Amino acid sequence: MCTNIATHVSVTGSASTGDAWTPVDEALLGYDHATRLWAEHALRLDLVGGGRTAASVELDLASAKALRACLDEVIAEAERSGV
Repeated sequence: MCTNIATHVSVTGSASTGDAWTPVDEALLGYDHATRLWAEHALRLDLVGGGRTAASVELDLASAKALRACLDEVIAEAERSGV
């Protein structure tokens, strides 16, 4: 069943494309049928730069939650550092 869960956000960053880095200016996030992951559904993240996908990731929900927790931890530590 399609979930039609999707959103996007403007970002400032870069993504490795193997041999080089490319700027990214948008992140597309969704939860729907997996394309490559051996699961029925996946959280899907596409990093886009200049209208072209620079990197794509599919995660199961448990992995997505673990990644979110790590991101929250690192962001909080970065903010506390004052750098």
